[in-house]
Amino acid sequence: MRRGAGTRGADRVTEIRHIFFDIGGVLGSNGWDREQREKAVEQFDLNAEDFQWRHEEVMGEWEEGSITLNEYLDVAVFHAPRNFSRDEFIKFMYSQSVSNEATIQIARLLSRQPDFTLMTLNNEAEELNIHRIEKFGISQIFEAFLSSCWLGVRKPIRRFYSRALGIAHAEPATSLFIDDRQQNLIPASTLGMNVVLFKSATQLRSDLERFLDLELSGA
Repeated sequence: MRRGAGTRGADRVTEIRHIFFDIGGVLGSNGWDREQREKAVEQFDLNAEDFQWRHEEVMGEWEEGSITLNEYLDVAVFHAPRNFSRDEFIKFMYSQSVSNEATIQIARLLSRQPDFTLMTLNNEAEELNIHRIEKFGISQIFEAFLSSCWLGVRKPIRRFYSRALGIAHAEPATSLFIDDRQQNLIPASTLGMNVVLFKSATQLRSDLERFLDLELSGA
């Protein structure tokens, strides 16, 4: 048993068995969020308003695995002739992913603890998700990647968490979810999961050491 202090309460005794990490904003940069799209607008001289509108039209289907990257690009970018290639644009998309090595090291240390099973919970389109898992080098850290593209539903819809817990065979009360957005933590907390709002690797290490009653040496 561990005495913890998370966002669902302080100085409680809890036994954590499953730890779920968000990827974008926690283990690394976001994959294709507003910041990355703004850079694409500048890099490729896109019409920002038109691109944003078209992106919003199909982003949900892309992240839930209903359409492919090429189908997304057909609507969002290559609906008109361009002076750049599809491969150039995809290469740019992939280049926007940058790992957070300090947070990944924390996850790596936790993965060496026999009491915990680590998985990810994230919204991501399949192609970007696979690229980021490989680029960040996290395939050996996490037992499974429970991503919206494979679950068919996105955070913060409650079914996302219920489905993930079912796949993981995890109980909410013995699960801990780490995310950088409060709106994604609220439904998890409502289901009974323990949650930590990520702000920095230093803060996360401190919160986890208190929550799990252990020392993450080397993090």
